[in-house]
Amino acid sequence: MSVVAHGGSPGTIDDVDPQYILGLLRGGTMTLVGLLNWSSNYTFLGEVTLHGARAPVVYKPTRGERPLWDFQRGTLAKRETAAFIISHALGWGLVPPTVLRDGPHGPGSVQLFLDVDQEAHYFTFRDEPAFRRSLQALALFDIVTNNADRKGGHCLRAADGRVIAIDQGLCFHVEPKLRTVIWEFAGESVPDDLATDLARLEVDLSDRHCQTVKELKRLLAPTEIQALRRRLSRLIKAGAFPDPPEDRRPYPWPPV
Repeated sequence: MSVVAHGGSPGTIDDVDPQYILGLLRGGTMTLVGLLNWSSNYTFLGEVTLHGARAPVVYKPTRGERPLWDFQRGTLAKRETAAFIISHALGWGLVPPTVLRDGPHGPGSVQLFLDVDQEAHYFTFRDEPAFRRSLQALALFDIVTNNADRKGGHCLRAADGRVIAIDQGLCFHVEPKLRTVIWEFAGESVPDDLATDLARLEVDLSDRHCQTVKELKRLLAPTEIQALRRRLSRLIKAGAFPDPPEDRRPYPWPPV
């Protein structure tokens, strides 16, 4: 999966230090290639370059966000970035490296663009055994982050076979908002290895000096971080995937 070129040689995301990629995203000069017309908010494809290295990116400027009644205006780019921080802290690699920075149209989220199978999405590979663990991790990730819009088209199959999650702007609300297409694990026990990762995250979030907490404080309101801790604690205590709620619509629309 060619995601970063350094000195003219393509590399893969596994070949490059994640901190190097984040540094490139934060400090690189950004050039826009075009507008992604199918997005509900203004979303641009671009490239960042720094000291001979370059990487394709997706740039979502805050000023291009469509106002929503239930999410504070101008916060979606921060939520996109916070979602990466949680994915990174869990060690699950679901969300491509994402930073909050200035760009040609002002501050916004900048995410590494990864090669994906354009014909594949959740509904095309959900029954393949090879993706079961990744989808379990993604379901847990969405529970913890309170994702209000996990459509099938937001679950991508990367060129190397991994599952990639995009469009996390509608996360971290203080009220229960979980809407997802991934409910097939409801009632099942959380696998031990994933439970261990969740427990480690809980310890991290309890330490105000932890780097994860410091980064989240720059992106989320204190009440949102508190709600994040409560969701994580409830999930760990339950030890199982929850059932769909009956008091509200549990699926996003459209589903893809």
